[in-house]
Amino acid sequence: MLQRTKSFLITNGPLLTTITIFILLYIVGGKLYPAMQKPQVFFNLFINTAALLIVSIGMTFVIITKGIDLSVAGMIALTSAASAALLKNNVSPAVVMPLMLIMGISFGFVMGWIIQYLKVEPFIVTLMGLFFTRGMAYIITLSSLTITDPFYRYLALTKIHIPFFEKAYVYIPSLVGPILLLVVIYLAKYTRFGRTVYAIGNNEQSAVLMGLPVTRTKLIVYSFGGFCSALAGIVFSISLLSGYGGYAPGMELDAIASVVIGGTLLTGGVGNVIGTLFGVLINGTIVSILQFNGTLSSWWTRIGVGVLTLIFIGIQGLFYMRQKHS
Repeated sequence: MLQRTKSFLITNGPLLTTITIFILLYIVGGKLYPAMQKPQVFFNLFINTAALLIVSIGMTFVIITKGIDLSVAGMIALTSAASAALLKNNVSPAVVMPLMLIMGISFGFVMGWIIQYLKVEPFIVTLMGLFFTRGMAYIITLSSLTITDPFYRYLALTKIHIPFFEKAYVYIPSLVGPILLLVVIYLAKYTRFGRTVYAIGNNEQSAVLMGLPVTRTKLIVYSFGGFCSALAGIVFSISLLSGYGGYAPGMELDAIASVVIGGTLLTGGVGNVIGTLFGVLINGTIVSILQFNGTLSSWWTRIGVGVLTLIFIGIQGLFYMRQKHS
């Protein structure tokens, strides 16, 4: 029994550490600023990090395969700008939304194809993807385009009240991330695709020798990353009711940090989206504490996330070493 408990703690140590840090951080915030104890403040974390959660879920799969995707923020900006421009020209949302998702999937597939078949490093390919998408967004519009479409406004302004919390609510776009999270948990845990993703991250050559569909899986992973980025762009444009090429600056780094804080190894093969959720919530909690303080610069968010990322990389290394020697 003791051995099984020890093995469980070693295997799930990074995830448990992330959850503990989030709980402690939220409790400390609540003690410093009593207004943070209101249920609505907690649900605001999901409202404010809706787009970040979605791209971080896609990023988790990419990093588990020992890859990286720096293009996500550019795709968010491009999706928001393209959506706003199309809606301004009276194109139906029923056409705009699927078109944006197809664009994201196609772009992710092309990057995955270049990485897999031309053997170019993911860092280089996705960095070029970031430059391309951000540039295309600015070609579409150099200024913010307001979205006045009734359907987008309905999605942006409709409140969903939380059961058991009479005055607490979220908006419809805030539900997209949690629903996607449940789907991805199932894919990762109960499907052959999920097992192949982890096998690739652990040892790609071994996965090939085992007869696993490595090439197909990596293409799907990058396509899924593109899908998540475009979906996050749709959510972002709905939330702000506008589109602009300068949106989501540095969100690719926030997503990577959230994934790492959530316990996913940058060396691949280890991680899960539940940890990523808490990594995103930690990011949102730091922002909330700074907002309640009101006197500190928003750059303290970057400092806090940076310090936590370094700490978690160290923690992951320790648990990984213990796991190898156990």
